[in-house]
Amino acid sequence: MRFLHSREQQDFARSLDAMLSAAGTPEVVRAWEAGDHGPGRALWARVADAGVLALAVPEPYEGMGVLPVELALAFHQLGRHAVPGPYVETAAAAVLLAGSPLAKEWLPRIAAGEALVTLAEDGGYALDADAADAVFVLRPEVALAPPGGGPHRSADPARRLYRPAAGEPVAVPPEAAVAARHFARFLTAAQVLGVGDTLLSRTVSYVAGRTQFGTPIGAFQAVKHRLADTMVGLEFARPLLYGAALSSAPADIAAAKVATGEAAYAAARAALQLHGAIGYTQELDLSLWLRKARPLRDAWGTPAQCRARVLEG
Repeated sequence: MRFLHSREQQDFARSLDAMLSAAGTPEVVRAWEAGDHGPGRALWARVADAGVLALAVPEPYEGMGVLPVELALAFHQLGRHAVPGPYVETAAAAVLLAGSPLAKEWLPRIAAGEALVTLAEDGGYALDADAADAVFVLRPEVALAPPGGGPHRSADPARRLYRPAAGEPVAVPPEAAVAARHFARFLTAAQVLGVGDTLLSRTVSYVAGRTQFGTPIGAFQAVKHRLADTMVGLEFARPLLYGAALSSAPADIAAAKVATGEAAYAAARAALQLHGAIGYTQELDLSLWLRKARPLRDAWGTPAQCRARVLEG
């Protein structure tokens, strides 16, 4: 089955790619890692102006309606450019709050990019809670916690993790919390696929220019086969992502998350190996994507959890 995007969808993805390409995201990521949220918040506003966050907000709250295909395209681009910040969590929080008394307060602000919101599982960590305007915790009774919390070291310094405080309960239907979890899983699948695509493209460029014995290493059969395997994994995952966008079925979302996460992680391993010793250096921009692949693979559903969900049907 082929999933063909409309001309408008293709134009949207290209315009977002062009905007992020010109934004100098490696410098934004490094500032975010250091706790400087200024460049990241400025980019957040530009992403919101492009309509990305409004795609997760219902029309009555100044959004464009929840449009999964367009969201998949947008979050794929966010992953391709390693954009920092809790975009997944903010969009999932919009789904969480759509049926709550807090909708009028938060959803127009989310759509406009004026509110940066993060989301955490009960007992888990809240991403970028130090930069957030609010932290929602998916406990048996959803809680609104203050920003910040107890910091926790992350494998990706740009994914700043915090243990949220207790917070105050908010009235959210139980089905909304379930929907928010699935939505976060779906958007993370799109984001990690973008990470995998960039890892592959950067590795292809590197092996085409790196020579050994007077020959580009990309001409060696072992390198070709490794890159071909990486590309096949990513391309097999892509239709699962857009299939999940069309169906919104939890099992389809879980299958997409497994496929995209494993494919991106394989792309990271191939990129690290084929770049050789230089691949281990933090100064190389490649590291910004390498460090994202494993955390995103496990965020909002590890491969084991997602496989179990697929088996449930």
